[in-house]
Amino acid sequence: MAKVLIIKLGYSETIDAEVSLTSSLGDVLRTTVILSPFEKDHVTWLVDVAAYPLLEGNPYINRILIYDITSVLQLQREKFDTVINFEKVPGVCALADSVSAWRRYGFRFDEIKGEAEAYDNCESIFTMCKDADLKRSHKTSWQESLMQVIGAEWHDQEYTLGYKPKTVETYDIGLNWAVGSKWPNKGWPKENWDKLKSMLDGEYTYSVQQGLDNLYSYMDWINSCRMLVTNDSLGLHIALALRKKVVVLYGPTNPNETYFYGRGETLYPSVEYNCIPCLSAQCIQPKMCMEFISPEDVKKKIDILLKKDNL
Repeated sequence: MAKVLIIKLGYSETIDAEVSLTSSLGDVLRTTVILSPFEKDHVTWLVDVAAYPLLEGNPYINRILIYDITSVLQLQREKFDTVINFEKVPGVCALADSVSAWRRYGFRFDEIKGEAEAYDNCESIFTMCKDADLKRSHKTSWQESLMQVIGAEWHDQEYTLGYKPKTVETYDIGLNWAVGSKWPNKGWPKENWDKLKSMLDGEYTYSVQQGLDNLYSYMDWINSCRMLVTNDSLGLHIALALRKKVVVLYGPTNPNETYFYGRGETLYPSVEYNCIPCLSAQCIQPKMCMEFISPEDVKKKIDILLKKDNL
């Protein structure tokens, strides 16, 4: 049995240039697609404490370590067969390089420049992080790209969520309206959500986003819905991990980066803005692109997915 160390804290998104000390929870969850090739190995995952609930109980992970000085010192004295580092924070790359292992994937530390660099299989991703035009035109899903980095074949591997929700499906639709402070321009206008609710009344049951202050409660709420209407967010990835159907509203980000496993429908703004997708948290237009996604079009996508079940 081989020993494998995965370093994914969420401080840097694997295919995005930005680095932050606030964990990107969705980025941690979607990294779980790489676990299945290591199902016979002993897997340790180093993660930020905020993302721990997304990994807790995962059947492919033998040990979860919370990123702190104690775990860092421990890992520097352990030996592994494989280290996979999907963080671009220079200090985390230096840690990954200092852990004893004979096979390495992902990002490394450049000792001359004091910056993150990429191992061979990760070069194309690293280049895309630094080139917005490449990222806008990227056609390969994030999940498939990750499998390529570790040298594994892509066979539609699913996300793996260890948490077992305490709810059962109660609603047809969950309205996942909230967006984080990092990407306010991902949000769909409140009046559009209100109009969509009026269109659903009497035809479908629905629930408005719950559990915003507790990750476990949030996962429970998503599990209570057959489908999620959502922006490009953590909720999208939790819904996919729970095998839910999704209608996803895209504007500033690239919809090609997520593979939906045949359970998703996407909507894009019906406006001639050359900047879409801008890949920016700030909008330069007088009217944000998300405002051009109509509730009527969202309702059509809902019908497509939910009425398939009744055929």
